Amino acid sequence: MSKTILIVEDESRIANWLKVYFERAGFTAEVAYDGDKGLAQARALAPDLIVLDLMLPGLDGMELCRILRRESAVRIIMLTARDGHSDRIKGLESGADDYVVKPFDPDEVVARAKAVLRRVNEKVQQVLICGDITIDETTQAVTVGGQAVNLSQAQFALLAVFMRHPNQVLTRDQLIALAFSDDFEGFDRAIDNHILRLRKQISIDGRQPIQTVYGAGYKFVVENA
Repeated sequence: MSKTILIVEDESRIANWLKVYFERAGFTAEVAYDGDKGLAQARALAPDLIVLDLMLPGLDGMELCRILRRESAVRIIMLTARDGHSDRIKGLESGADDYVVKPFDPDEVVARAKAVLRRVNEKVQQVLICGDITIDETTQAVTVGGQAVNLSQAQFALLAVFMRHPNQVLTRDQLIALAFSDDFEGFDRAIDNHILRLRKQISIDGRQPIQTVYGAGYKFVVENA
């Protein structure tokens, strides 16, 4: 069965252009032209990946991304004309898994979508447990203290790396290599922001397993690991 892509883009020329390229690549592609319809279609279709424009009429892309991230672990690629450093940070902080700046080559967007999906499909089925945190690498289900939490793909990838290397100091470069391989095109601060958001999700009663080791990197502290 082909993967389903939802394209949320108010410029019909760009949206339809991307739809054609995704369908040529073997995907099933649907289009929504504003944020409210995008949210409705995301809930109805449960797509495998969403290509989401930042500037949308109605519900804007940033807020839509935050809503989707609270509700599911759907993969999200942010698509926008903004190319500023701070806008990229905001896009990643809102829960996007990748970020593409206009103007773009549609083949690149398709390639990035495949890379994002591949990181999930190639995972070996495994359940990791560290303290009160459990993750299933096949379903990307995460529980913290017995409660389910939703993480972006980037946050999930980082958590899995931390849980495989408990009580070990990992540099930013090591985290990038282990979590993202060759698919990461960000920068140190992007990793810091992903970790900041991840910390908020996995804190239990004020206890925080991800500790900053100043001048070195981060360490996932687990007692008796």
